[in-house]
Amino acid sequence: MTDSIHIKPTEHGVVRVFDVDLPAEQIKAFNRRNGTWPLQDALGAGRLDPAHVDLIAVEDLGELGLAGYLAEGHGISPDDLRDMRGRLAALSGHVLIVTSRAFGGEEQTLSPRAPLHLVATFTEDRPPVSFDPLPSQAARGVTGGKPPPSDAAMSGRVASIALLVLFLLVALVVWVAS
Repeated sequence: MTDSIHIKPTEHGVVRVFDVDLPAEQIKAFNRRNGTWPLQDALGAGRLDPAHVDLIAVEDLGELGLAGYLAEGHGISPDDLRDMRGRLAALSGHVLIVTSRAFGGEEQTLSPRAPLHLVATFTEDRPPVSFDPLPSQAARGVTGGKPPPSDAAMSGRVASIALLVLFLLVALVVWVAS
């Protein structure tokens, strides 16, 4: 029995590794979703997105190994894996890897039970966000202010004023003639 695991709605970038203590011939039924999902029930999850859950045979990882898969496939830092390499290498059979996205941002408390046993919890290694200056002057743009009017706009304004002056002259001639 593993202690309960609280999933916060803001959890992001957490990867959990569980040992699955089942014979190979029972794994397919354990992961079958047909009205119920035994894997989800054993994890004690209310919501679980299968797109972010990996049930893997350790032997299928070959030379890469579980530690290599976590580093390459899930972005776990080699420093975080250093102390766990021996334990991860000792695992055989199947492992379950569950990422934060599997819970869809829903707060819940997991109560994992047999055949699942929590092996490790890792955090994805994400480089800090940096905002470098834009490389091109054109990309920087100008904020605020109005651009100067185009030649076409100026010509339209001049034509409007000329028509207004002509209208006033015609109105003056008609008034004087009457």
